[in-house]
Amino acid sequence: MVKTASTMLPLGTAAPDFELLNVDGRLVSLEDFDDAPALVVMFLCNHCPFVKHLAAAIQQLAFEYQARGAAFVAINANDASRHPEDSPERMVHEAEERGYTFPYLFDETQDVAKAYRAACTPDFFLFDKHRKLAYRGQFDDSRPSLTIPITGRDLRAALDAVLSGQPAPEPQRPSLGCNVKWMPGKEPVYFDPAGVK
Repeated sequence: MVKTASTMLPLGTAAPDFELLNVDGRLVSLEDFDDAPALVVMFLCNHCPFVKHLAAAIQQLAFEYQARGAAFVAINANDASRHPEDSPERMVHEAEERGYTFPYLFDETQDVAKAYRAACTPDFFLFDKHRKLAYRGQFDDSRPSLTIPITGRDLRAALDAVLSGQPAPEPQRPSLGCNVKWMPGKEPVYFDPAGVK
């Protein structure tokens, strides 16, 4: 199983812009979330066991915090030509099956993933109302191979803080998951092929 950690983008970084196609066929951009007091940008995919492990809990957490005004958006940047299970067509099925209440966007060029320095799936980025990065890292300590309960503790604590106008708690621990499946020749400078199995 591939294990790749978050790059831990510097806190305070402004949210990189995007405009990507959602599973419902409409374009979704960063400015669509301007009114939200917090925005969680998640890099997910369909086939990664780390994402599958957390998918139901991610949807539950999103549902809870959307009721408090937070916005969520998921982005799949995997190379669908080499990983057809992550194709836009399969994303439609995945979103329906999981009951996602947030947009699930396809980053065909992988440029958005690079702008966020996304490295793994899942990878979580929480921005405050000014769209400055307040938290990046893991959902919680749970992993597919461990018996630790899935709670979303880390992301929940960060969301609670940001929605209260407070800084997210430290320390922030990197997420761990499958590496983003980069197109040949499109690998970012921060990609470490030595860490990919």
